[in-house]
Amino acid sequence: MPEVGLDEVRRDWTKLGAEDPLWAVLVAPDKRGGHWAVDEFLATGRADVDEMIGWLTGLGLPVRWERALDFGCGVGRLSQALAGHADEVVGVDIASSMLDTARRLDRSDGVCRYVLNDSPDLGQFPDGHFDLVYTALVLQHLPRPAIDRYLAEFLRVLRPGGTAVVQVPTRPLWTVRGVIWRFAPYRLIAWGQRRVLGYPAPMRMTGVPDRAVAALVTAHGGEIVDRRDDLPYTPDWQCTRYVLRRKP
Repeated sequence: MPEVGLDEVRRDWTKLGAEDPLWAVLVAPDKRGGHWAVDEFLATGRADVDEMIGWLTGLGLPVRWERALDFGCGVGRLSQALAGHADEVVGVDIASSMLDTARRLDRSDGVCRYVLNDSPDLGQFPDGHFDLVYTALVLQHLPRPAIDRYLAEFLRVLRPGGTAVVQVPTRPLWTVRGVIWRFAPYRLIAWGQRRVLGYPAPMRMTGVPDRAVAALVTAHGGEIVDRRDDLPYTPDWQCTRYVLRRKP
């Protein structure tokens, strides 16, 4: 089965962003159909970032940044939370519909800037441009070659000594849905999401084994400072959150 490309990812997430953007960003059964309250939704982003701040503090890493990148920012859930810890937050996303909602919901008083990035790299940003790169619940929805490229790009756009906090699923678990993700072709899963579950557009899940993450980080001038099991956003996947550092 041919690998889904970024054009298809853009199409699907533009549709999700137009029809049910908050639910698409943070899937919860009782929030589908526009049932996320904005304040409740944004509070989840603050909780996520607060946990990250505590983690980095314990590692002795900076928790105040001049310029931060929120990769796959969606509607700005994490961008706005990062705004309290950075002079500028740049949120990038592949879907213009998501960015439209991010700008509408933004309460950062100009700290956040939302930018379309629909290329297979971060070429619009120079080397060493950011002190922090942050991404959660994003890479999992991309084809594996794109994940590999973006991991390399995160390290390129970090200043030497800069930090990246990156979440990826590492493997499907042995639940019913986990087994489906493990063995079923993506096209069949996408059909089921649309026709059986009624999703506006499908959401793929891609796992990256820990050893592959480690190899990619090392190959592109970075190091893994720490790793931990991620929050249980889904019972069907083992997810890991990494603290990466670009070597000086």
